[in-house]
Amino acid sequence: MSKKVKIVVGVPESHADKVREAIAQAGAGKIGNYSHASFSCKGIGRFKPLEGANPAIGKIGQLEQVIEERIETDCAKKIVKEVVEAIRRAHPYEEPAIDIYPLEDL
Repeated sequence: MSKKVKIVVGVPESHADKVREAIAQAGAGKIGNYSHASFSCKGIGRFKPLEGANPAIGKIGQLEQVIEERIETDCAKKIVKEVVEAIRRAHPYEEPAIDIYPLEDL
């Protein structure tokens, strides 16, 4: 099993650069002699804020669609918590969806 994971997060286009930089500053995205390594593609995020939510975008009870960037990067397992905290600080959403996948060494 590898000592790295893949972190994936969707973020509105308006905040993508801010989140990418936060990820890199926290230490993720290092591959060999390179830093800030990530991959992005655009898509549509969908959600409906429920009662008690404090949405950055949208209104309570209304389905919302937002053009987002899906940002993917590698991260050492030992700094995952710091990277996730950095994403949460830079991300505009109250509840950002963050996926973490184990990577295999070949």
